[in-house]
Amino acid sequence: MSIGIVSAAYIAATVLFILSLGGLSGQESAKRAVWYGIFGMALAVIATVFGPGMGNYLIVLVMVAAGAFAGQLVAKKVEMTEMPQLVAALHSFVGLAAVFIGFNAQFEMTRVAEIMASAPTSLNETGLLSWLHDQGIDGFAGKVAHKTAVELNILKVEVFLGVFIGAVTFTGSVIAFGKLAGKVDGKAKKLPGGHMLNAGAALASFVLLVIYFSTGALWPLLVMTLLAFFIGYHLIMGIGGADMPVVVSMLNSYSGWAASAIGFSLGNDLLIVTGALVGSSGAILSYIMCKAMNRSFISVILGGFGGTTGPAMEVEGEQVAIDSDGVAQALDEADSVIIIPGYGMAVAQAQQSVSELTKRLRAKGKEVRFAIHPVAGRLPGHMNVLLAEAKVPYDIVLEMDEINDDFPETDVAIVIGSNDIVNPAAQEDPNSPIAGMPVLECWKAKQVIVSKRGQGTGYSGIENPLFYKENTRMFYGDAKKSLDELLTKID
Repeated sequence: MSIGIVSAAYIAATVLFILSLGGLSGQESAKRAVWYGIFGMALAVIATVFGPGMGNYLIVLVMVAAGAFAGQLVAKKVEMTEMPQLVAALHSFVGLAAVFIGFNAQFEMTRVAEIMASAPTSLNETGLLSWLHDQGIDGFAGKVAHKTAVELNILKVEVFLGVFIGAVTFTGSVIAFGKLAGKVDGKAKKLPGGHMLNAGAALASFVLLVIYFSTGALWPLLVMTLLAFFIGYHLIMGIGGADMPVVVSMLNSYSGWAASAIGFSLGNDLLIVTGALVGSSGAILSYIMCKAMNRSFISVILGGFGGTTGPAMEVEGEQVAIDSDGVAQALDEADSVIIIPGYGMAVAQAQQSVSELTKRLRAKGKEVRFAIHPVAGRLPGHMNVLLAEAKVPYDIVLEMDEINDDFPETDVAIVIGSNDIVNPAAQEDPNSPIAGMPVLECWKAKQVIVSKRGQGTGYSGIENPLFYKENTRMFYGDAKKSLDELLTKID
């Protein structure tokens, strides 16, 4: 395949990726957007594998087949509730790939330098090309052999940055996976010294960059990689569980910039553009989510949020339970209902039951709408996907800013497996870890029904005063079982 055809394929793939990102902004166009991404990636892989300078097709074929098989297994096994930790795990693969490619580039630069040092001085340019080919200098190594001293210095910086970002992304994503999967404590934890350790490691990495730039030695790259592994680990360990949706988005951005940096190293235009698209879109999404949570974007990047500033406000009162008959009566008397889904709905796989409840209530002439917080669940858009999967009409699924002012005129608000996004402590307790975060003000509705498995504080470990308010009733039990029982009471 000629370089012209490869370039055309790369341009087409880039356009498809842009169309994919644009389509993902709306529920109705999301399915089409996913297919754009699939076709774009397939085109990119084919053009790269069969492009100039490629070889070892047997190894490539085996690796592609193994990856496709593993991907199929994961796709069939992973539930929607596990998607956040799957995304975090996939980010770690991108980061680790960037580290491996960076070290391979370093080894190739060293090998080419040693071979070029022994090249016969009498050879002309054509003879030198033939001699390099005989020495096994092809592909990426061939590009390195023809770089000037300035270009080699630029390549060193690209390799260093790619490995640094990749290493941070790898360990950060592993810790994020652990927190989301419940294998690592979700509370924010930092080593003594906190931000100074991160700053010291970053400063040491910059010094190592200067050394690596000057000498091209392997050891600065190795030491920097260890420091970057630590930074990624310590950054994410210092972020509380309530803020993990932002972390996933942020790591998505990191993985994109890592891929883009390695694209510069490899001279692959598509990898540069694709990485930049992922990096910039992830950064924009992180900024939007930080704004929705009243967080500082800079503090997110530095891993400096998710902790408390003082003793939390004491919650007074008691949780009052309600059974399915009571819920059915409340809904029968209501004219307007707002449903607030959360991660508990996803865990219980109750979205189909919620959809059926919505159909029955609307059939009785009641106004039913859904309120979606920007960080509901553990992944941006998590609730929207679940509701779309259950065929809930798009036009009744509203964002927080669109519906928050309607709660005072709402008869019944139903909270299904949510905690932090409906927690009034965000407005009432300045010492709360979520203080200042915009929340769905469901407690302003005439009556609030909370479907919750038990009386625990949930994933983030933050107590919720909503559960103790006079107009709140707790509908205990597994969300799906509770809603299925409720459906038998509603004609």
